[in-house]
Amino acid sequence: MASVNPIGLDIGSSSIRAVEVKRAKDEYTLTNFGQVPLPPGTVQGGILEDPVAVTSALKQLWAACKFNTKQVVLGVTNPQLVVREMSVSNLPAKEMRKSLPFQVRDMLPLAVERSLLDFRPLEEPGDSPTVRGLLIAMPKDAVMSLVQAVERAGLHVVDVDLASFAMLRAASRLDAQVEAIVDIGAEVTSVVVHADGEPLIVRTVPRGGVEITASIATRLGITPPEAEALKCRYGLHGDGRPDTAAAAADAIRPLVNELRSSFTYLASGERQKQVTRVSLCGGSALMPGLAEHVQQQLGVQVMYADAAGRLRDTRRARQRGFDSFVPSAAVSIGLTLGAAA
Repeated sequence: MASVNPIGLDIGSSSIRAVEVKRAKDEYTLTNFGQVPLPPGTVQGGILEDPVAVTSALKQLWAACKFNTKQVVLGVTNPQLVVREMSVSNLPAKEMRKSLPFQVRDMLPLAVERSLLDFRPLEEPGDSPTVRGLLIAMPKDAVMSLVQAVERAGLHVVDVDLASFAMLRAASRLDAQVEAIVDIGAEVTSVVVHADGEPLIVRTVPRGGVEITASIATRLGITPPEAEALKCRYGLHGDGRPDTAAAAADAIRPLVNELRSSFTYLASGERQKQVTRVSLCGGSALMPGLAEHVQQQLGVQVMYADAAGRLRDTRRARQRGFDSFVPSAAVSIGLTLGAAA
């Protein structure tokens, strides 16, 4: 029997995206979606700066899209996010939550009393005294301010999920390859490397489309709107002038270097895993020529993620422009799929 699931809600630097699905048995059908832009500076680097603007935008989004529920699953990320593999004492879930601050106190750069902590097991614990998994820590105030802004819009946050895990849920290809999913947003790039669905690295990089545009503008001596138009229309192909392609390549270099360092760390670390495929998503990943450029620079296969691949029958949604919405929707889709699971 079909049921209404919470909306997947992703609050980014430039816009808010929401996705609603209906679950019938093991199939997920897209029923509604929408997005609304945010004023510049509302969310910067994953940190909420203007709660009133977010609340207002959410009211506008719900009025326009007429979602079937006000219950939402909220995606979160933060520059101070910590995701670290470790082993902790094998305890029942309730006792685990109570003991986690004491078990990890000396392993975090954040004060545990000012952090929200979670632990995601990566194995069946069985009778072992310890269990291996991912420790997740994030500043508590940053998460709570976001939750409060959402609930002031008349919505109810039923769960909070890490945006990177939602992205993994929606966009991962489950096979023998070690895949890096790279979501390039306006100000933040989320990276999750996984092997058949098991996360190996989770990073939040404070770089994105805004920085790329600013770099192109500075290099070419043009205004940011002109640089944005150049980036979106020609990207790394350039517009025929030799300096424009070089400016775009220089602008993307810092982000490519961040990816390279993450992959090198994984290959040389304890797990010694080699990334063999990169899947791009996010609005800023649509820059023409980007996939080919990253593939050339990193020497791995690069493709675009299919964030809607786990959704059935999106024909009517495509008539409303869903195809143009999908590249930026991996997190919101993954959030609602997790709620429906």
